[in-house]
Amino acid sequence: QVQLVESGGGMAQTGGSLRLSCAASGTIYRVNDMGWYRQAPGKQRELVANTDSDSNTNYADSVKGRFTISRDNARNTVYLQLNGLKPEDTAVYYCSAVVAMRWMGQAARYWGQGTQVTVSS
Repeated sequence: QVQLVESGGGMAQTGGSLRLSCAASGTIYRVNDMGWYRQAPGKQRELVANTDSDSNTNYADSVKGRFTISRDNARNTVYLQLNGLKPEDTAVYYCSAVVAMRWMGQAARYWGQGTQVTVSS
């Protein structure tokens, strides 16, 4: 099995910064896409940013220029640097990774448990 463990959530003021980390562990042959999603109360889960195994990145329009996603392939870890935080960034942030557990095996998407980010005005 594969586990994703997140850390780094918390509280910040408007304009502040936080850094999220997510490490994948378990039976891993290859980690493909890694990303961060978020879900605010009463809203659907949405993509924040993702990155592929070549570190190409993609961002939601609402976070472009403020958030930065990066990954350490040797550690199977993905990071999300959140700068210029706004109250509307308040949500539970979930890490996600597409992982192949064996050579030629089918890849599957796994999710972390979520970490709360709260931004006060």
